[in-house]
Amino acid sequence: MKIKKEAKREAKQLFCWCLVNGVLDENRVRHVVQHVVAAGHRDCPAILSHFRRLVKLELARHTATIESAIPLPADVRAAVEAGLASRYGPGLTIAFAHRPELIGGMRIRVDSDVYDGSVRAGLAALEQSF
Repeated sequence: MKIKKEAKREAKQLFCWCLVNGVLDENRVRHVVQHVVAAGHRDCPAILSHFRRLVKLELARHTATIESAIPLPADVRAAVEAGLASRYGPGLTIAFAHRPELIGGMRIRVDSDVYDGSVRAGLAALEQSF
């Protein structure tokens, strides 16, 4: 669907209204969606489509996935959380996952940033160098 500039501008303004101290407010997002649907504008689908895209990108920016070969002890989890919070700011949602196929180490993904310190990635890099 092709979105007009006006609809993108409106969606961006609504998105900016949903940010409180740089963090997305879930209640404001719900309120905006309800308001746009109730208003019944002709560009309602386009506005909501672009608004959804902006919200999805913002959520991805504030979501971290930490994968490790073994379950991490509480002190290591706390240290990783503190490091990520200082790097990416407040409001970061962190999820820990256990993936034995990494062999050792950990892999951290925040939006498009990937920090791969796993043995599997090291072996893959070594294999590619030959």
